Amino acid sequence: MKDFYISDCARHENKIVTSTFVVVSKQIKPKKTGEPYLALTLGDRSGQVEAKMWDNVEEVLEAFEQDDFLKIKGLINKYKQRFQLTIHKLRKLGDSEIEYDDYLPKTTKNIDELWQTLAGFISTLQNPHLKTLVQGFMADPEIAAAYRNAPAAKTLHHAYIGGLLDHVVSLFRSCDLMCQNYPQINRDLLLTGAFFHDIGKIHELTYNRSFSYTTKGQLLGHMIIELEMLQTKLALQAGFPDELKTMIEHLIISHHGQYDFGSPKLPMFPEALMLHYLDDLDSKMEAMRAQFEREAGLDSPWTSYNSSLARPLLNTEKFLAPKKPAPTEDPAAALDSELDESPDPTPTLPGIEPRR
Repeated sequence: MKDFYISDCARHENKIVTSTFVVVSKQIKPKKTGEPYLALTLGDRSGQVEAKMWDNVEEVLEAFEQDDFLKIKGLINKYKQRFQLTIHKLRKLGDSEIEYDDYLPKTTKNIDELWQTLAGFISTLQNPHLKTLVQGFMADPEIAAAYRNAPAAKTLHHAYIGGLLDHVVSLFRSCDLMCQNYPQINRDLLLTGAFFHDIGKIHELTYNRSFSYTTKGQLLGHMIIELEMLQTKLALQAGFPDELKTMIEHLIISHHGQYDFGSPKLPMFPEALMLHYLDDLDSKMEAMRAQFEREAGLDSPWTSYNSSLARPLLNTEKFLAPKKPAPTEDPAAALDSELDESPDPTPTLPGIEPRR
């Protein structure tokens, strides 16, 4: 197990550390002199950090690639209020040196319990067509294994093993609550949309070493993949109403809510609109939680800039916590301090600065 994780940066600022990381991204860039330097994004299960290697770069340029594991010695410091690692030495790890659990973040929740919670919600569906369809997906061993392990995103939210399932269960709970407040909502349709809205992530993302996109994911995106998966299963289910099929497809392709966010259609019926807003809410709340967790060691209640939310965040728990009282000065100690003060500095002649 590693001794140093990226989440430990605040405790090791301006210190030399030696640890192992997975290479999330690798770029070779030119210095002003024209010589190359390495710009890396390194990861472990606690997060990611930007890293630069300035010296002796030619020796290691071809020694590793993205998704390889490295042992690195370097300096932890801050640049523009963000931690970075200045690399002094590195080498590629051999397979026998790699403990994969050190590098990919994983949900702290029990996967089996989350899966059972999801199955419990599906068992309450009243529409037999929707219930049979979703249960058919859950009964598929390949889909079920991937659904239980896939992240919900590469970086933005629920970016950890089990993140997709964690996100969907959270979304189901919100959907269930909102249906109690808006009885006109078709609960079966809304929950079905929640189940399918991100299922394509199991083929869009790869997560063996680091979180990245598959070729299919890059070329098609998860919505197109979801439509393909839906068509395959519906071909095995005779008598599925065309109207329901069209509505599920719309729930899938509209759940991002805006054209700018990748939705080819805007939500056009109540369940689609609710799915979009609840999905967006759940992803943003998780993004905030993760940011607070990453920066728990910082004293300030304000976080660094969050690029996905385009703002810094205020941690209300820190902000509202009782302030530590300033230490009171002991009068006797103050007197001793005055007695220990050095003699007055040597007076200077007019116009002549004292030596510093």
